[in-house]
Amino acid sequence: MHDCVGLVLSYFCSHINDMELENDTQILGFLLLGFSEGPELQPFLFGLFLSMYLVTILGNLLIFLAVSSDSHLHMPMYFFLANLSFVDICFTSTTIPKMLVNIETQKKVIPYGSCIMQMFFFILFATLDNFLLTVMAYDRFVAICHPLHYMATMSPQLCGLLVLVSWIMSVLHSLLQTLMVLQLSFCTEVEIPHFFCELNQMIQLACSDIFLNNMVMYSAAILLAGVPLAGVLYSYSKIVSSICGISSSQGKHKAFSTCASHLLVVSLFYCTSLGVYLSSAATQSSHSSAVASVMYTMVTPMLNPFIYSLRNKDIKEALNVFFRASIKRPFFNKYLCLQA
Repeated sequence: MHDCVGLVLSYFCSHINDMELENDTQILGFLLLGFSEGPELQPFLFGLFLSMYLVTILGNLLIFLAVSSDSHLHMPMYFFLANLSFVDICFTSTTIPKMLVNIETQKKVIPYGSCIMQMFFFILFATLDNFLLTVMAYDRFVAICHPLHYMATMSPQLCGLLVLVSWIMSVLHSLLQTLMVLQLSFCTEVEIPHFFCELNQMIQLACSDIFLNNMVMYSAAILLAGVPLAGVLYSYSKIVSSICGISSSQGKHKAFSTCASHLLVVSLFYCTSLGVYLSSAATQSSHSSAVASVMYTMVTPMLNPFIYSLRNKDIKEALNVFFRASIKRPFFNKYLCLQA
């Protein structure tokens, strides 16, 4: 897997260099406007976004470590949750550190190659988020609607295959979109009304024909966002139907509690993403677009660990065990023992 990713990245970087050499009109960089309004607010914004970023990294890292270290959580649902936490860490790290540097230094320029790479990884991890939430919905569907066949259906081989296919499709989608952008020409130094290199904004700023780019972008949005969303809605329609068929109220509550956290995360992900693009269509204000983008690039990944840990008894117990083990035998004690 690492070799394949390395080959993709090496080809990708060489293609960027070739495009820069072939196109004499290729710009050197873009201006990320982001939150350039209100210079007096820059220190506050830096502190706010840095705190949110640290909370996001710490929260998702704790979920990942808790699931990895506790053998009781080595089940399909938590396997997918650990992958989601890892992807959320990568997702936020793709855009937020650069934004923090821009706020602190007041330098808005991002080199052309760095912008392309940022866009590639942003699309990759955003698509992965979408696929993993769909896979988790299918996992909950099997657990509630077919509980007797759950362990046989959601085998380790199938779980690994679902994650692998999600990675492959996300990489191919991101690579396609990025290569399409590499074919565009940008006549002058352009301004992106976001704090990161967003695909649609870059396409709209090109001075060459963008018809094919728009076709590919909208077709991919329908296939890679609409189809998974339809799968999620179908899974939960069956889940609700099965829960309604349970006679005891205790059984209904137990069944609902197993999917409530995931349903909340799915709602948050799709509602914030949809809100961003609706707000972008309704207003041309760069400030409004940047604020709306914060919702799904920072707020959603930050809230995911809290949603799963606060509503999940197994996760809370695993975190307690993890913290107790860390306090009793921290890393530096192990190092001292080894030195002795």
